This record gives sequence, structure tokens and C-alpha cells, in this order.
Amino acid sequence: MELAELEIFRAVVAEGGVTRAAERLHRVQSNVTTRLRQLEESVGVSLFIRDRKRLVLTPAGEILLDYSERILGLVQEARHAMVPQEPRGRLRVGAMESTSASRLPGPLAAFHQRWPEVQLELTTGATKHLIDQVRSFKLDAALVAGPIPEDVFFSTPLYQEELMITVPRGHGRVKTPDDLKVETLIVFEQGCTYRSFAEQWFASGSIKDRRPLRILELGSYHAMLACIAAGIGMAFVPRSILNMHGQQNFSAYSLGKDGRITTSLICRREQQTMVFNALRTLLLTES
Repeated sequence: MELAELEIFRAVVAEGGVTRAAERLHRVQSNVTTRLRQLEESVGVSLFIRDRKRLVLTPAGEILLDYSERILGLVQEARHAMVPQEPRGRLRVGAMESTSASRLPGPLAAFHQRWPEVQLELTTGATKHLIDQVRSFKLDAALVAGPIPEDVFFSTPLYQEELMITVPRGHGRVKTPDDLKVETLIVFEQGCTYRSFAEQWFASGSIKDRRPLRILELGSYHAMLACIAAGIGMAFVPRSILNMHGQQNFSAYSLGKDGRITTSLICRREQQTMVFNALRTLLLTES
């Protein structure tokens, strides 16, 4: 098993086939196919199910992909540690949907301009999912909300987000769950820190067993605010998101300091690479 074979294997998976992987790696297709076959022979199992023109990873292929990401990441880290240089290579960053929309566009544009040789990849997800992805080496870093497990993570607090109680316009002021007239709570998927906050807030009401009668899961704040404006329900929305949309057919009320949640940048302790530190420094400067 050679590093070049692992790089080819990862490229084939990322590009979805041999042809595009060959173009990306500047190799001929026959060479890519041969190196894949040699890799399968060296590990003794099939890595792909060949379905007409498609290549689908086998369970063994999924396992090897995870190890390949970790091995190649460590090789890149070793090169950077031994030969000081400008940040370059790949940095896989995860962020919550709200952070991606309201906090990152400016810093990421500055990052691309300052370090054009870094291939920055951004994905969005719920905090728990992002933490799991960093823990399993599938992400190099992530911006997440709330308390951070300190067993394997290095974390840097960046932003204080203020969650606002957001209800349809004309609803009336809301300070506690007992003030609500709508019964639907609009949230992101399980694992979202803001969703956990909302569920705990509902439980704090004086009415016995007070809880939302309905939960509506959505994948974006644009859809969430549209549903609130239509009178469907309520949600907890960061003030930074509301500032982007303006007060359009919904009202928002502050919880004061109780509604403030810290967003932090995390990585595994052993993955504080030059590229990660470049991003960390930039975010601290512009936060």
C-alpha cells in the first residue's frame, strides 16, 4: 500500500469515477485503473462494486477511505511541521447553518485572498454532527455552539450569539413559554444546540407538562422565517440572522443574557496545523 495509491483512491471516491479523478490528478485513466487494482490486491479485498459506469464503495472501501483521510492528513501535517512554509493544502471546515450565513462570508473571502493555495472546503450541519465529524477525522475543524467536550478538542471561543424568540407579527410579547399562542416549535435536526435550548426553555414554563404540541424540522433559516411569517409557529433565531432578513411579518423578543450561546472553533488537539492556525488567527481578528 503506497501513499500515491491512497491519494488516487481518495480522488476516485471524491470525483465519483476514474475519468474525472484522472483529470484532477493529471494522470491517464489506465494508470488510475491500474493503481486501484494494485491497491485492491495489496489489501486483499474489493474496494468498489462496479455497477456499469459507476463505482460504489464496498464496506471495506468505506473503512479504507476513513484510514486514507487520516493517513494523508498526518502526512500533510508532517510535511508542514518539518518544512515551515505558507499555508497550503486542504482544510475541511464544518459550521452551523447560521454561522455560515452570517459570520463566515467575509472572513472566508479574506482567507481565500490571503492564502490562495489552501483548498478550503465548507460543510454545514448540527453541532453534535460536526463534533462527531471532527472527532472521527472527517473534518479538520468546525464552528459549533455550546459547551465543548475537552477530552480530545482544542477550542477557541469566537462569537456570542443571542437567540431571539421569534413569532408571527401581531402575536404579542413573549417572555416565557406561558405567553405563547402558537403550538408549533420550528427547529433544525436533532443534535442542534439551539434546538436543545428551545426544548429546555419550553420545559421551564409554569404550566405543567408545557411542551410544543408539534415539532417542525427544517433545514434553513430562510424556510424557518417564512413559516413563522405565515403563522405556522415559533423558533429561536440568532439575532445575527434576523439582522440579515429585517423584520418581515414576524416579531422577535430578547431573552437577555439567558439567550446568549458561545460559538467556538474546534479541532482535535493533535491537528493544530499551520493551515488551521491561519484560519483561527483570521477569525479571531475579524470576530
